[in-house]
Amino acid sequence: MSFKSFQYQLSSLRPILTLVAIAWLLGSLGLGWLVNSVLIIVGLLLLAPIIAFFGFQWWLKQNLITDKCPVCQFEFTGLNNTQLQCPNCSEVLSAQNGHFQRIAPEGTIDVTAVEVQTKLLEE
Repeated sequence: MSFKSFQYQLSSLRPILTLVAIAWLLGSLGLGWLVNSVLIIVGLLLLAPIIAFFGFQWWLKQNLITDKCPVCQFEFTGLNNTQLQCPNCSEVLSAQNGHFQRIAPEGTIDVTAVEVQTKLLEE
């Protein structure tokens, strides 16, 4: 190992060694609480984005629903407990309990048509 490579390795460790020396000095002076506070703040700054990412992912799994429009049967995605508009037929819908429901004015009776097969009776 040459002197130049040893010198290069020390120069890359210099910032870390400086921080360790400062922490040791503050700890020996009775300011260990300051070092602990800084370490806790740095830890929180590193962990907060990770916790927020997984929390947002969990929230989306709980509130994102995929269902068919009750008017045109077009399947799309929306957030639970919100009002939205069907991208296919522009019908205003409400997302409740994992399903889309049509919003109708008060007094409107919503009827679903059923096709009935007819038979010819021979005489």
